[in-house]
Amino acid sequence: QVQLVESGGGLVQAGDSLRLSCAASAQASTNYALAWFRQPPGKERDFVGGINGSTHITDYIDSVNSRFTISRDNAKNTFYLQMNSLKPEDTAVYYCAARYGGVVAPAPWYEYWGHGTQVTVSS
Repeated sequence: QVQLVESGGGLVQAGDSLRLSCAASAQASTNYALAWFRQPPGKERDFVGGINGSTHITDYIDSVNSRFTISRDNAKNTFYLQMNSLKPEDTAVYYCAARYGGVVAPAPWYEYWGHGTQVTVSS
């Protein structure tokens, strides 16, 4: 089974940057797509962006595509979310997820999940 562990969250001020990391087990080969989701307080878990293991194409929701960058280091089995110009609306628990195949937005299509890391952005 693929195991995922997120890290890098914390409390920051608006305008600051954070880099989240997702350490994946060896089973997470390039045949797996990796994605970031976030769940703000009292809201649904929503897709942020993902990267395809074969093409390394990244996809983002419109609200973050100019501020967030996803990358994947296959040698380290690690997946990153670089977040710049953070806003209070970015406050959420951020989850790393994996699925066999390509990047999709719906959370139920992902087979493996980390347990989340909290990002809090103060104004």
